[in-house]
Amino acid sequence: MSGSLRAVVVGTGMIGAVHAAAIRAAGAELAGAVASTPERGKRVAVEWHLPVSYPDLDAVLADESVTVVHICTPNALHVEQAEAALSAGKHVICEKPLATTVADAERLAELAERTGLLLAVPFVYRYHPLVREIRDRRLRGEFGAWQLLHGSYLQDWMLSEDAMSWRVDPVEGGRSRAFADIGSHWCDLVEWVAGVRFTEVSARLDTTIATRPAGTGASFATSGDGPRVRVRTEDVATVLLRTAEGTLGSLTVSQVSAGRKNRLWFELDGAHGSAVFDQENAETAWLGAPDGARLIVRDPGHGSAEQRRLSRLPAGHAQGYADCFHAFVADAYATIGGAAPEGLPTAVDGVRSARLVEAVLTSSASLTWTGVDTTPETPETAV
Repeated sequence: MSGSLRAVVVGTGMIGAVHAAAIRAAGAELAGAVASTPERGKRVAVEWHLPVSYPDLDAVLADESVTVVHICTPNALHVEQAEAALSAGKHVICEKPLATTVADAERLAELAERTGLLLAVPFVYRYHPLVREIRDRRLRGEFGAWQLLHGSYLQDWMLSEDAMSWRVDPVEGGRSRAFADIGSHWCDLVEWVAGVRFTEVSARLDTTIATRPAGTGASFATSGDGPRVRVRTEDVATVLLRTAEGTLGSLTVSQVSAGRKNRLWFELDGAHGSAVFDQENAETAWLGAPDGARLIVRDPGHGSAEQRRLSRLPAGHAQGYADCFHAFVADAYATIGGAAPEGLPTAVDGVRSARLVEAVLTSSASLTWTGVDTTPETPETAV
């Protein structure tokens, strides 16, 4: 099926380039791209070896040969662009957050269900092979009832007081930055792996750098000269969580932790055993038991069926983020073709994430435990 798909990437920054590579890796045709300006679009068409540069999204939607639209633009544009693409009969892969409000996320999920089109959201850390291995062991009862769920997601790309990005602006990025951007990944991953739903949160958000350079665009650090603006989104977050079963959890999120580039780390502690995964060391996972602990290694010759499926390289040949993204896009395209791969994150997961972000913002503002909306997310029609 992938070979008959024609995909277009809307948004040509770093993540747009990742999508473009994944489209080609999945065997689909990268038919073109839409950049922030027609001039940039022409440059990207040369750099990415594209057959065409579309001047705008309308031109993409008018092209009946285009099957899938990948939305990789600033957060505030996601709803309008995804809604337009779905309404035009295109399948959509939309970068997270699916929307910056719960109501908008729910509306998109309902539209995907009504049209019977795929709306997928790249919570791609689900696609690390050893993440699948830990989940399979949980499904087989290896860890027992959960006692504690804890971890962190730490980065340092906003540590400099002169670092700036469109993500800082709540108009473009949404009211939450650090939690919505990376804490959402941690929550999605832990809920999916551990088989839980967080029903209550007690959160505190903090802005550690009060002002940053004026202007947005791609992430950059300036010389420090020129006007500055007050920062209205958080650099760090700490969140206490409680599952429907009453299990406690804790999460620390930071975009200002020196030396931490992309450290998504979790520990799941059960009555019979524990499991640890560190995204920066994704070739191994730590398993704990009352009589000791051991490391397991990603290996296509051992472990669960899903670990083997996603282990594209022999043991000892490191896989990473790009491999996760390639596998995610391949699964999304397989779903369009009628398959039902395990763990594909879709619109329902985007709605779930929006509800968690909303609860975290409410809790931080009110300084109280806040319930997370647990009404069923709108299921998508199988495609």
